[in-house]
Amino acid sequence: MKIAVLVFLSLFGVALFGSSEGEKIFDEKCMACHLKTVPTDTSNLVAPAVNGVMRHVKMEYPKKSVGVAFIADYVINPTKEKAICKAQKIQRFGLMPSQKGNITKKELQIVANWLFDNYPTKGFKGRGMGRGARSFK
Repeated sequence: MKIAVLVFLSLFGVALFGSSEGEKIFDEKCMACHLKTVPTDTSNLVAPAVNGVMRHVKMEYPKKSVGVAFIADYVINPTKEKAICKAQKIQRFGLMPSQKGNITKKELQIVANWLFDNYPTKGFKGRGMGRGARSFK
C-alpha cells in the first residue's frame, strides 16, 4: 500500500500540490527580476516579464530543443549579439547579467524546459516583433 501511495504521489504530485520543479526553481532563481504574470504597472520592472521573453524566444527558436539550448546558453553567457528582445528593452533594462554560479546546469535545463512548455501563457499578445520578423504561433 505504501508503495502505491508513493507511486501515485510521484506521478500526480505536481497536479495535487501545485508547482513543478521548474516553477520552483524559477521562483527561487529568476522571479526576483522576471515576473510570471503580465504586469499592470511596468514602472518598477527590473527586467522584462517572462511572457514577453518567452514570446521572443519562441518566435526566434520555435523548436523546443533549440529554444531550451538558447535559454541555457544565454542565461550563463548573455551578449548583446545573442539578445532576441527589442533594442529598447536592452536600453531600458540593460543586458541580463550572467547567472553563472547562481544556477546549476541541471537547474537551468529544468527551468528552461518548464518555461518553454508554459510560456507565453495562452492568450498573451505582445507588442511588436522583436529582432525577428516571424510571428508567434
